[in-house]
Amino acid sequence: MKILVVDDETDIQPLFEQRFRREIRSGTMTFTFANSGESALAYLAQKGTEAVLILSDINMPGMSGLELLRRIRKSPVVPSPIVMMITAYGDQQNHDQAIRDGADDFLTKPIDFAELKNKLSQLNPL
Repeated sequence: MKILVVDDETDIQPLFEQRFRREIRSGTMTFTFANSGESALAYLAQKGTEAVLILSDINMPGMSGLELLRRIRKSPVVPSPIVMMITAYGDQQNHDQAIRDGADDFLTKPIDFAELKNKLSQLNPL
């Protein structure tokens, strides 16, 4: 499963690489990281069909994760990727907006990696 992680926090990449090292080594999951909505769109424009799942932070400078989500959902990429939104703010308004904009799931920070792995295994049985 190819996963694109979009987050402006620089420490997110080593955290994911540590938590998913077994899956990365076995080749069951590969991760690409983008530090902004703009760089995520650039990646998707080149390799859009490669990303099966997108994990995107909501609150980022420049393009927000919700704007990124809206642009992804307007894209003609088939099949459309699964999009999970991640935020430090677990408020109902962000949750409802993400669902209205087409998010498939919603996670809060700090990320519960056991929960995330469980969700991913349901999408892609290991």
